[in-house]
Amino acid sequence: MIQSESVTPPHLTDLPIRALTGDDLRRCTDLSEDRGWPREDHKWRLLLAAGKGYGVDAPDGQGLAAACVVTGYGHANGQPELAAVGMVLVAGRYARRGLGRHLMKHVCDDVFKGVPLTLHATPFGRPLYEELGFDTTGRAEMLRGTFRHEDAPGPSGAPSVRPARAEDLSRILRLDAEVFGTDRTHMITRLPAFADRLVVAEDTDGTLSGYAAAWPNMETHVIGPLIARDTGTAQALVTALATGTDRPLRTDVDVRHQEFLGWLKERGLESVAFNAVMTRDIPGLPGDWTRRWAPLTVAAG
Repeated sequence: MIQSESVTPPHLTDLPIRALTGDDLRRCTDLSEDRGWPREDHKWRLLLAAGKGYGVDAPDGQGLAAACVVTGYGHANGQPELAAVGMVLVAGRYARRGLGRHLMKHVCDDVFKGVPLTLHATPFGRPLYEELGFDTTGRAEMLRGTFRHEDAPGPSGAPSVRPARAEDLSRILRLDAEVFGTDRTHMITRLPAFADRLVVAEDTDGTLSGYAAAWPNMETHVIGPLIARDTGTAQALVTALATGTDRPLRTDVDVRHQEFLGWLKERGLESVAFNAVMTRDIPGLPGDWTRRWAPLTVAAG
């Protein structure tokens, strides 16, 4: 009798890493659910379209063993000026076996070698990113809750806020590039279709002083991006967005905006978590942090 030879399964860190496409949407959301995250179909769809996904197929044939998405901005000579890493996930049954490090080293040291990188890290993930050469350059506070409106009128001199129109897009793109520090046209031009509401703030002379979006994520509306000249403008934009929804709001705010954070908490939002803003091959994020209040999503900067 001929005995079949036993086949030793490959080590997890020997498994190939492949590009993800829109066809992998369900595999990505299944992986999110496997780790106790919301499925976030809407966000995954945006990230896979605007960014580049990388994943490892599970050796047991059940979906993805690991995945992440990298969104590049300000492309020049075939390379982005800045790239944001997000949605770094490893299936629970393969956790703590080097697979996350294997995937991140491939992304950071092979695919995007020499490209300035940024990401938002949980306390759990931060040690791995430090090993890979990331430094903590900021902090963001995640807040969530039902926004409480005040009956009192807003401060005098507050900008007018209205829904964005098609002709506003070019002005939004110019302001965004100035504040963000590099061009992200391929992401911002998706906002009208991605967000439920997109609003702009204008001074009396018509100058664009800010813009913000609210997009659906499970049972919440996420506020982001939020670009505003000052605290009053940021407050006016959030108030306008909150008026148009019955869902709880969620947002991630740079902790240096203390007055704004206090205002949000006074109106019903509560602190959920703190994440480290980390960068590699760049001392800090470009642009003007004083006008950058919240990212579109922490997964894409």
